[in-house]
This record gives sequence, structure tokens and C-alpha cells, in this order.
Amino acid sequence: MASKTSDRTWLVAVAAALWGTDGLLRVPLAEKLPAGTVVFWEHLLVVLVLSPLVPGALRALRGCKPREWVAVLVIGGGSSALATALFTAAFQVGDPITPLVLQKLQPVFAVLAAAFVLGERVRAGYAVFAVPALIGAWLLAFADPLHIQVAALKAALLAVGAAVLWAAGTVMGRLVSTSLRPRDVTVLRFTVGLPVAALIVGVRGDSFAVGWNNALGLALLAFVPGLFALSLYYVGLRSTPASRATLAELAFPATAAVIGVAFLGGHLSGTQWLGLGIVVAAVTALGWYEKTTDKPLVLQPAL
Repeated sequence: MASKTSDRTWLVAVAAALWGTDGLLRVPLAEKLPAGTVVFWEHLLVVLVLSPLVPGALRALRGCKPREWVAVLVIGGGSSALATALFTAAFQVGDPITPLVLQKLQPVFAVLAAAFVLGERVRAGYAVFAVPALIGAWLLAFADPLHIQVAALKAALLAVGAAVLWAAGTVMGRLVSTSLRPRDVTVLRFTVGLPVAALIVGVRGDSFAVGWNNALGLALLAFVPGLFALSLYYVGLRSTPASRATLAELAFPATAAVIGVAFLGGHLSGTQWLGLGIVVAAVTALGWYEKTTDKPLVLQPAL
């Protein structure tokens, strides 16, 4: 029988909502700098701040099994550096809302990965929350949900690629959360991601220079939806199954949609606003249910 753990789905949702502010900072930078350059400086600034913690995080990693090493490489190289580069590039070729709301696909990938990698199981009642959340995300993604048109296919593919990698990061973060402290996972994510981000800049032949006029935007991007949000996220993920966490992460596109409309010149149709409400309601209801019930919907084996 699976034991009930303290519920921190709400903390994952708070972190995801902070990620939703990302577009407010990333869109102006994406208009002036290459995607890889933005991501490189995000990682460099955070690593500089966290540098005193890097030796301890590496020592903690040395005591882990090979699967934790692989998980950290996936989190840092894939979910942090490459996914963020794809996400930034999507803003450069598409509109300010489409890349954000296409994160609706992330739960599909994450639940499948959690089943295969972590052995998580979900009760049938999980669909009561998951299905409305995905339907709401679908409504939120398209102005006419029955006539699908993506402004730019390239932007959509870039955003979906980022969603796949972030879903992998959710599952791998859950895998290492029982062996590493949240602080160490955060430090390793940026430390491993930094050389990968530098490699992306080098392969694309972009410049590392950003100019002082972009310094404040890069710093805010690195530390608010970056370091601070991720720190909250890994604390929450430590006691939140990946299958449940990935639904809480739908707070990301919901918050992002509101910001896109309010500050980035985006527009939502009536059905998109309806989808936004459904996403928020489904995520909130799931967190409340898991906190108050004696029969949680997501069953997690010992890792």
C-alpha cells in the first residue's frame, strides 16, 4: 500500500506561475539577442552566484548511482540548456503566446515517462482532473479549437521540443530528489547546463557579447523565473509525484497567457479564456484533493 506524503503540489504550481512571467523578460531579449546567447548568460549568472555551493553539490553527486548521474545530465544539458534555447528560439519566429501555451503537451510526455522510468501508477480517478486540464490547455492554445492553425510551424515544433525536454526534467528531477537535496539539484542543473549552453552558442556561431543595455533583463530572467522559481520547484518536487507535478506545472501556460495578453500584445478568444479558467480550476482541485484525501490518486513506489 502506498503511503501518503505531505502534499506540495501547491509549491510546484507557485514555481510554475513564476515561470509564466518568463515571457515578459524573454521576449524583449529574444528580439535583440540569439537564443543560445540568452540561455548562456542565464546559466552563467546563476552559476557565478551559486559557485560556493558547486563543490558540495558535486561531492553529493559522486555518492549517487549511475542512474542519478544520467538524470542530472538530462536535467542540466537537456531540460535546462537545450530546452530553454528551443523555447527562446520559438519566440523569435512566432507570436508571444503560442510557445507558452503549447506547454499543454508536457503532461502527456511526463506521465508516460513517469510510468516507464519511475514506475508511478495513477488511479482511474486521476482522469477526473487530468482530462479537464488537458482540454482546458487545448482550448487555451488555439483561438478556434475546431480549426487548428499554428502561426508558424517552426515555432510550434520548437515549443513542443522544449515541452518534451521539460517533461523529461520533471521525471528525472523526481528520480534524483530522494538522493540529492533540492539545493544540490538546482546547483547541478545550472552547472551542467552552462557548458552545454556554451556549446550551443559555439555550434551556431553566435556571439557571446550581449551589451550593457541587456544586462538588467538577463539578470532578472536568470534569478526570478530562473533560480528562485527552480529552488521552489525542487523543494516541492521532493514530495510530489511527477505525474501530479506536471499538472501543477500547467500554472505556467495559464500565467503566461495572462501576461501575454496584458503586456506583450497578445489576444485570447472567448474559448481561450474558458480554457484558462478550466486549467486553473483543475490544477487547484487536484492539489486540494490530494491534500485532504486518504486515498491519493498518484501512487509512487520507493525509488
